[in-house]
Amino acid sequence: MLLTKIPFFKEIIISSFTCPHCCWSNTEIQSAGRIQDQGITYTLKVRSKQDMNREVVKADSATVRIPELDFEIPAFTQKGSLSTIEGLIGRTVAGLEQDQPTRKATAPEVAAKIDEFMERLQKLKDVKSEFTLVIDDPSGNSFVENPFAPQKDDALTVAHYKRTPQQDAQLGVKSDEKDEEKPGNDIVSMRNEVLVFNTNCPECNAPASTNMKLVQIPHFKEVIIMATNCDSCGHRTNEVKSGGATEELGTRITLRLTDPSDMTRDLLKSETCCILIPELEFELGMAALGGKFTTLEGLLKDIRELIVSKNPFTCGDSSTPERTEKLEIFGEKIDKIIAGEMEGHIILDDPAGNSYLQNIYAPDPDPEMTIEKYQRTFEQNEDLGLNDMRTEGYQEEAKDS
Repeated sequence: MLLTKIPFFKEIIISSFTCPHCCWSNTEIQSAGRIQDQGITYTLKVRSKQDMNREVVKADSATVRIPELDFEIPAFTQKGSLSTIEGLIGRTVAGLEQDQPTRKATAPEVAAKIDEFMERLQKLKDVKSEFTLVIDDPSGNSFVENPFAPQKDDALTVAHYKRTPQQDAQLGVKSDEKDEEKPGNDIVSMRNEVLVFNTNCPECNAPASTNMKLVQIPHFKEVIIMATNCDSCGHRTNEVKSGGATEELGTRITLRLTDPSDMTRDLLKSETCCILIPELEFELGMAALGGKFTTLEGLLKDIRELIVSKNPFTCGDSSTPERTEKLEIFGEKIDKIIAGEMEGHIILDDPAGNSYLQNIYAPDPDPEMTIEKYQRTFEQNEDLGLNDMRTEGYQEEAKDS
């Protein structure tokens, strides 16, 4: 394989294969660049044998025509090649000769017509009369040499054109037509679309992009998943926010961990959710870890990393042997729960009612999981900012004032 540049054109990749046993050889080319913005058509008037030596890059998507013979090589029927015009004609003749013995045995009349046509193609090499070669490539990656470059070639005409939607579909690129349907702003369109907006990395403040997707969780509700990835420092964050309003009642979900398969349950922890593990005398407040959409195993690993690995009091001058040993024992117990070697309970207590734990028996009740709805206390409403929130009657008060 060889990466090379054709003067006054672009870079291409040439791949060549030769078999030392049967002496079969093959040469193919691929464009080293992208699909161009416009298609291209080369029209060459072949007038002399010197024109037969012109180099030709024929891409897979190119169509080759010789109008005088009513001859055409359709797109995507041959591999891309780097050759001369004489080599292009010779390759066509070789392709027609390949199945001639079979045709002569099964369809003599067709074989005779193909023999006659091959003779006409062979006569083109002598250039006893002028003929026209047309190469039409929607990808814009084909090329016919201009031996007079950078001066104009009177025998060669180059035309650029805008691709049709059918040609875009063949090349696997999206059409840029103005009449193309634009994404809607309604909720149905947002469910099927990933929104991207520019932001800055929270670590290095470099420009980054955040992806946002609206996802429907079965047997629950819609949530918004947001992910940011910084190409400069490699920092990655992901957040989950509820796609709905705060529920009228809080939710407490209790799951009894009895089998390692429980670790694969999908879990949505909102920013207002507290996590409790009674067997470890552990409680994680609502502000920790943020919103997450993960599995139960992923949540426990995040808890272990937060308490053991990222704890500033386990290293440096702030650490003590007793505290370090205690946290290491806690981490070992978390590992045992993940491995299914220790039974326990995990409780998701969300005053806003926006957390979720997968019921693997849905739509039937889960025997190991209980979901309790409760009335929020004044302190919980205060933490959620609901005590001073007015959703009714505020317009009348504004008019009176």
